[in-house]
Amino acid sequence: MKSIILVFITIFSSVEPLSDYKIQNSEEDAVRQTIVTLFEGMKESNADKVKSAFADGAIMKTIGRDTDGNAVVRDGSVDSFVESISSFEAGTLNEKILSYEIRIDGPLASAWTPYEFYRGEEFSHCGVNSFQLVNDGENWKIVYIIDTRRRDNCQ
Repeated sequence: MKSIILVFITIFSSVEPLSDYKIQNSEEDAVRQTIVTLFEGMKESNADKVKSAFADGAIMKTIGRDTDGNAVVRDGSVDSFVESISSFEAGTLNEKILSYEIRIDGPLASAWTPYEFYRGEEFSHCGVNSFQLVNDGENWKIVYIIDTRRRDNCQ
C-alpha cells in the first residue's frame, strides 16, 4: 500500500513541473521562430518578412576590429538593413544558425546563436548573434541585436 501511495505522490508531484516545462518550451519555440523568420527573410530577400521580426525602434550593433586589432562596436540601422535585403537575389544571403541558447523571464528573452554566413555557396564569416527580444503581448520581437564577425576559428 505504501508503495502505491509513493507512486501516486511521485506522479502527481511531477505533473506541474512538466506543464511548466511545456509552457517554457513553447515560449522558447516562439522566440526561436522570430529569429528563424529573420533569417528566412534574408535568404528569400523578403524585406517585409525581415522587418516583421523587429520591434519598432530596434537597435543593431556589430563588434569588429580596428587596424590595431582592438574591438570596436559599430552601430547599424534596422531600417537600412531591411531596405538592403530586397537588393539581393533570393538565396544570396544565407546565415546558418548552429545552435540556440534561449533564456526567458516573462516578456524578456535573450538568445545566443553561433552562426556561419554564406554569400551564395561561398563562406563569408562566422560569429555569434546576441538577441534581446520582448513579447509585446502577441509576438516576440527583436529589440536589440549585437554580433561578432570573424573569418577564422569557426566551428
